Amino acid sequence: MTKHYKVETFDNNHVVYRMAKDNKPALTCHSGEIIEIHTLDCFSNKLLPEGSRLGVDTLPNNNPCTGPLYIGDAYPGDTLKIEILDIVVGNLGVNLIGPSEVHVDNRLESYEVKRIPIIDGYAEVTPNLKLPVEPMIGVIGVSPKEGSLPTGLPGDHGGNMDCSQIKKGSTVYLPVFVEGALLSIGDLHALMGDGEIGGCGLEIEGKVVIQVTVVSDKTIPGPMVSIDDKWIIIASCNTLEEASVEATNRMLDLLIDFGGVNKEDASLILNLSGHLKICQLVNRLKTVRMELSKECFIDKKLFK
Repeated sequence: MTKHYKVETFDNNHVVYRMAKDNKPALTCHSGEIIEIHTLDCFSNKLLPEGSRLGVDTLPNNNPCTGPLYIGDAYPGDTLKIEILDIVVGNLGVNLIGPSEVHVDNRLESYEVKRIPIIDGYAEVTPNLKLPVEPMIGVIGVSPKEGSLPTGLPGDHGGNMDCSQIKKGSTVYLPVFVEGALLSIGDLHALMGDGEIGGCGLEIEGKVVIQVTVVSDKTIPGPMVSIDDKWIIIASCNTLEEASVEATNRMLDLLIDFGGVNKEDASLILNLSGHLKICQLVNRLKTVRMELSKECFIDKKLFK
């Protein structure tokens, strides 16, 4: 049975390219409310028409995010809980492939824009291959405490994490650094492999239905995700190794605080049951996630 929501609609006429505390809120809501957010693709939908060309028809800035959303009950030190109730993507996606100095792209000789139709829940990747779509959110973040950060950059504020687990059914937790949090969302993907090795996923417009709740008795250092039977810690650093260390240590702290174990046992549990995975390695800051079963924690919810 389809679940119907009473929502406030946030259209994609309100976009930002940087996350900053001086961004003027485009919409205000309160803790517990449900919002439907409409987004452009990372190329501002400029590459969707046939014949459009990279660098000619695209804008200088990529990754437009719809926002910011001001949450009236959110204050610095709080945690913002964002439940992803639904993601609906458009009927045409874009993927860009071409030469690069990293990964498999250096085997290609020129850039090509691939327009991939979505029909009945499947992406027609090639004439002989259809893959079921797995919609996810590439960019979801709040304002940093100071200054501004481009929407294409990940960090403790969230941002361009490109985590494949931020999808329908997941719950994202972000630290609140400024009053109102100033949440922005964009860069949906109909499909994306972990690592985003080619530089982009199946970039697509769409809409996201979220429920935002302020958790006033918890403070976290950076992004967390709850999905199915696991907790996920996300970290972004200059290198994959640094991000791996950061994600592992933050999960270690979480396990000690909520798992009822000492640091030795926590290290043992992570060694035997923790899973490090690459979210993206194409941005200036690389993003890694550490996944751990909720069975390892005494408090299975952590956030009520």
